[in-house]
Amino acid sequence: MIPVRGTFPERETVRTQRRAIVAGPIRKPIIAGSWYPGNPTTLKETIKSYLDQASIPDIPDAPVAIIVPHAGYLYSGQVAAYAYKSIMNHDYSTVVVISPSHRAFFPHVSLWARGAYETPLGLCEVDEDLSRKLLSSQIIRDDSKPHAGEHALEIQLPFLQMALDSFKLCPLILGQQDLVTCERLAESLYKHIPHPQDVLVVASSDLSHFHSGPKAEEMDARVAEKIASFDIAGLSKDLESTYAEACGGGPIMTSLLYAKKLSRLQTKILKYAHSGHITGDTSSVVGYLAAVIY
Repeated sequence: MIPVRGTFPERETVRTQRRAIVAGPIRKPIIAGSWYPGNPTTLKETIKSYLDQASIPDIPDAPVAIIVPHAGYLYSGQVAAYAYKSIMNHDYSTVVVISPSHRAFFPHVSLWARGAYETPLGLCEVDEDLSRKLLSSQIIRDDSKPHAGEHALEIQLPFLQMALDSFKLCPLILGQQDLVTCERLAESLYKHIPHPQDVLVVASSDLSHFHSGPKAEEMDARVAEKIASFDIAGLSKDLESTYAEACGGGPIMTSLLYAKKLSRLQTKILKYAHSGHITGDTSSVVGYLAAVIY
């Protein structure tokens, strides 16, 4: 059992100092108090409870990426905790969170390039050095607009703040999720991250939407199998068809492609569930998966 790191006074001090000295725009939380608790104490207790209940196998190496759901914590927080449990007791200087866009289509990858994201637990300062490097790529743009209303990136940050002692953030939103876009983003990350052992990639994705429980489990098993076998081309084909669904298929494929470039080819599916397991209503559910790439 991996112990949950405590919330130490010095961590709170660091966050307070960052709040005072971070220059640039602050992306305020938009789903605190609805999708997850807005009260800092309640939020910490909620996440700690999820982490305490998550039991994972030994992971022999530090994860290079994790795949996590992005529904409200009531529905997918426990599943997400399995992935976040796998990064505890590891140190990362930067976390790249890759989110799909639920509200707009655009032909590039949107980067919040300066300042910070804020949650009830404090600021997640942007890694502006990495931002400058990534912006030399034609596919990545300094574009804050898609971040304004997107939940799938913000929902990951309190878990990261609880699981890691400190980190800088690289927040990316995919405006389109085809395999070519994912390959270009993975190549840019590979090219511009000088010390990949110090960087974690977080792929934010739910799975099938609004099918019966049995149908969702059938569809989601295909996604899990493709992740487990590192079959990126097969995953792309399934997502383009009606065989499988993942609203963050692009982030998942990007994380696999990036890990492949690093020759980090091991995966583990840590947990699967769907919303029917929480609500008891299996007539129309959403699927959630937690996985680690190492």
